[in-house]
Amino acid sequence: MRCASFLLGLVLFVSVHCQNDSLPAAEKCDPEKCKLPSCRCSSTEIPGNLEPRDTPQFVLLTFDDAVTTVNIETYRDILYNRANSNRCPIGVTFFINHEYTDYSLVNELYNRGFEIALHSITHRTNQTYWKEATVEEATREFVDQRILMSHFANIPQGSMQGIRSPFIQLSGNSTYQMVKDNGLTYDLSWPTVRFTDPGLWPYTLDYSSIQDCVISPCPTASIPGVWVIPMISWTDLEGFPCSFVDACFSNPDLTDEDAWFQYIVKAFEKHYFGNRSPFGFYVHEWFVRINPGVKGALVRFMNMIENMNDAFLVNANEVVNWVKNPVPLNEFVKQDCPRFVPAACRRTTCSGLREEGSGNTYYMTICNRCPRVYPWINNPRGV
Repeated sequence: MRCASFLLGLVLFVSVHCQNDSLPAAEKCDPEKCKLPSCRCSSTEIPGNLEPRDTPQFVLLTFDDAVTTVNIETYRDILYNRANSNRCPIGVTFFINHEYTDYSLVNELYNRGFEIALHSITHRTNQTYWKEATVEEATREFVDQRILMSHFANIPQGSMQGIRSPFIQLSGNSTYQMVKDNGLTYDLSWPTVRFTDPGLWPYTLDYSSIQDCVISPCPTASIPGVWVIPMISWTDLEGFPCSFVDACFSNPDLTDEDAWFQYIVKAFEKHYFGNRSPFGFYVHEWFVRINPGVKGALVRFMNMIENMNDAFLVNANEVVNWVKNPVPLNEFVKQDCPRFVPAACRRTTCSGLREEGSGNTYYMTICNRCPRVYPWINNPRGV
């Protein structure tokens, strides 16, 4: 996964890809027709025509891949029992894939108020598979994963509203048609290296997007109501863009906490002193765990945000909800905190589960009865 993340930083090209010709081509956005809460043109303008000083600065911290007994220790150590200045618990989004995930720990993260999002069942390393995925294939990977995760972690299907494609490899229109067809809300897989200062705010795909296509294919059709949260790239120490923190080429010394803290703050300030587009810290947990300078700097950065009156650690779905109904900072801080109903978990470990396609055997820790076989694509409940 580390190598895959590193390679993402190299992919800085635009290409054309034929896709889903049956869908209507997206036209140039008409702001008079495209209005919130259901439609927004792709733009660097602040939603609601707010001034930067009146706009909450949202910080999006996301972690990708399986939730395990190893990385839960990092999450417990640095994320639990934190609150923003408005006294609401911080938000974090976990884009989780199926293989090796401990679903009792997914339940734990959900009960801590964190957002659980979809990152596919198989997480196949063949990038062409994701690039060429049809709507039906994407549905089996993401929508069936929502069934799988809901069943084995005992959390509501409706709580999972977002996706991130493995290796941030989109399949163009197919990705977003799948999101629309199945009542999902947003995708957070599409990088931008062009719209970073000022940054691109979330928008819908009712009309054509101005966002640069860094990793093709990107959507070309009109797919109304589907939200894109652009992955606004960082710039490393030598000026190269990177979508994930752990994909940047030229970083400070990984043991130097002070240098890393300044590095993070500099990236944040481009948003904070600009148009206050959401600031993303997109990372894989291993990078934080094995690099003490990064871990210490991230903790200091979160401490800084918690002590600011106009910056807030929130999850991705909360950002979309605010953009749908943008309210100024002085109103935002008075809003009720997000609420959810805690989910019970009867922790059960299942061993010797055979995956019927490959013949591999797995064990799973879940919140209910053991399945007959290992859940996988085309059989999300393992029946």
